[in-house]
Amino acid sequence: MENKYEVSALILRLVLGISFFIHGLVKFQGGIENTVGWFGSIGLPGFLAYGVALIEVVGGLALVLGLFTGLVSAFFVLLMAGAIIKVKLAAGFLGNGQMAGYELDLAFLAMATSIAITGSKAYALNQFIFKGQKTENTTSVN
Repeated sequence: MENKYEVSALILRLVLGISFFIHGLVKFQGGIENTVGWFGSIGLPGFLAYGVALIEVVGGLALVLGLFTGLVSAFFVLLMAGAIIKVKLAAGFLGNGQMAGYELDLAFLAMATSIAITGSKAYALNQFIFKGQKTENTTSVN
């Protein structure tokens, strides 16, 4: 492993990937139709639930494996910004007693933003698949 920045990026990538994978998996295991109905109840098209859950599962797995980390992280930034603005903002930072606040969503957004900006090369399949090609920013700050 190259340096402490790669170690920290790896930790963020793994935690974020596992977290999104589990959140998406629960949406499918709990019956995706429940999520479709909930999306409809908050004024979003129900079919978006399938896209969100799929991005969470596939994207989470991709982050854990280190595949397309910049692109996946950018999708997660958009998902979290949408969740905060459309759903959680009205409940406040810590929630309102009826719904959780946006503190976790904000943490996920910050983690995804960091990975999208800096990349994460340590133990990433991208390093093997695209060997010899520049896949991410290769400059490092010491």
